[in-house]
Amino acid sequence: MSQRRTSRVLTYCRPVQRAAIVIASVFGAGVVAAVVGVVVLVVLAVNSLHGLGSSAATPAAVTCPAAASKTVGGIVVPAGPVAGYCQDRLVNAAYVIEAARAQGIGPHTQAVGVMTAIGESGLVNLDHGDTVGPDSRGLFQQRDNGAWGTYEQRMDPYTAATMFFTKLVKTPGWKTMTPTEAAHSVQVNADPDHYAKFWTQATEVVEGLTGADVPEVAPQ
Repeated sequence: MSQRRTSRVLTYCRPVQRAAIVIASVFGAGVVAAVVGVVVLVVLAVNSLHGLGSSAATPAAVTCPAAASKTVGGIVVPAGPVAGYCQDRLVNAAYVIEAARAQGIGPHTQAVGVMTAIGESGLVNLDHGDTVGPDSRGLFQQRDNGAWGTYEQRMDPYTAATMFFTKLVKTPGWKTMTPTEAAHSVQVNADPDHYAKFWTQATEVVEGLTGADVPEVAPQ
């Protein structure tokens, strides 16, 4: 038992000791011993559960395998982790960023693209879809409906990202949209807010790979 937990138990037990003196004067020492024993066991059990809950609430740190850095365009991709991602996924994020840069798109919207890829595939270049879209493929889970090119194009991270940004910048008012609204305008997810929970990770990835600050809103 840690020193902190021991002091906590003692703090809880002091009022019990004072109450025991009063009870002993009325009921006798035997009854007091039994009552105090039960109370102490309850206190210990509660503190043990507290300790288990605290440790369970602490997320496990991500450990990435050692790897030499890779260069994607002008981006040096480390072994990681960056925002919880290792090099294999960070390389895909770098392709998304490079595709945005090629169209003159800055850090905010680069992060929108990375956020979308996290929400669609977890930055894994998936060669399968899901129940809703069994023909979906790639980082952005683009459908085989003629709008997203060939299978090879959808499975190429740079090309898939280029198609995502090309459609985004043609969307009226895209610069004033929130990140999840911008992503939804292209992906048309069943839940427009699906991507919002990945925004923090996406900004960390873009800042970690490029060194640029990601503004909360797109420059007008």
